[in-house]
Amino acid sequence: MKVVFTGGGTGGHIFPVLAIIRELKKISPDLKIYYLGPKDRFAKDIFSKEKVITFFVLSGKLRRYLDPKSFFLNIFDLFVKIPLGFLQSFIYLLFLNPDLVFSKGGYGSLPVTFAAKLLFIPIFLHESDSVPGLANRVTAKLATEVFVSFPNTTRLSKKKLILVGNPIRTSLLSGKKEEAISYFKLSGERPVILILGGSQGAQRINDKIIAALPRLLTKYEILHQCGEKEVNQVREEARLMVQPNLFSFYHPFGFLNEEELKNAYAAADLVISRAGSGAIFEILALGKPAIFIPLPESAQEHQVKNAYFLAQHLAALVIEEENLTLNFFCQTIDNLFLNPEKLKTLSENAKLLAKPRAAFILAKYIVEYLKQ
Repeated sequence: MKVVFTGGGTGGHIFPVLAIIRELKKISPDLKIYYLGPKDRFAKDIFSKEKVITFFVLSGKLRRYLDPKSFFLNIFDLFVKIPLGFLQSFIYLLFLNPDLVFSKGGYGSLPVTFAAKLLFIPIFLHESDSVPGLANRVTAKLATEVFVSFPNTTRLSKKKLILVGNPIRTSLLSGKKEEAISYFKLSGERPVILILGGSQGAQRINDKIIAALPRLLTKYEILHQCGEKEVNQVREEARLMVQPNLFSFYHPFGFLNEEELKNAYAAADLVISRAGSGAIFEILALGKPAIFIPLPESAQEHQVKNAYFLAQHLAALVIEEENLTLNFFCQTIDNLFLNPEKLKTLSENAKLLAKPRAAFILAKYIVEYLKQ
């Protein structure tokens, strides 16, 4: 039996696919697993390490910015890249002849799912966010099953929806605080704040964090994932802003790999993050108190809606970027640590919303469907 996975090509698409593949290998070791999608560093590096046979196809997207460059790029994608990607996908699927295509969504998955539909290959779709983008709304109409992360997911037919949560890598749940303190050479004397900027919009969060460092580092130790392109600049700006005796409490990273992220979560007493579904469900599964700063430009404002779903259940705090002033940000953090009961409530409610077995459940669905 063969399964082809596809996705948009960002970490938010690739890491959940990786989580499902790992569970599939445990449940059904003889299953042949492939990845077919847009070329991207995450997919290339990660799937090669997991020994997943990978094929890349062209993909395009619809840009909604009103400027001449976007207009011509849209024309090129619509009439060149997407048709070529569809043709590539059709040929690959024709020769692979899989029993199922599992789409994690995004524009990069559209050529694959269209080709699968034309070849009468069943399609499973997983939607991470509470508001699906255009690509997933289209794919949902083609899919046999549609799995969702949030119970309040909109714009999809309720008849097809199955609530499972967002698949996460279970390795991230195995960190130990003492080992993490040693791993990062932390002082162990202060509360630890983990800051995750996300793949988009990290620069603006970085600027706010750097401005807040002189105040925050008097009380807290900070692990900061600030983006691979930004890390050197962030480190130098922080060095200029912070007194030398406090700089040792600041630890910037370009990108946290799986082992580093596992330890960063274990060390953290509070997580500050964008509100993508991947980060949300990792944080919930670990029961970490969190402040989410949703990316305002996210499609259909899905990060804003993701974050407020948690806030409504008292499982996290939300600060919208327009309200992220220095004083308010620092006071919000101070108030949390001055109120241990509030931190405990956020943690307990986070665990109630967590769905750490999502990857396993999806893997079981796939195996049971193939057995039929």
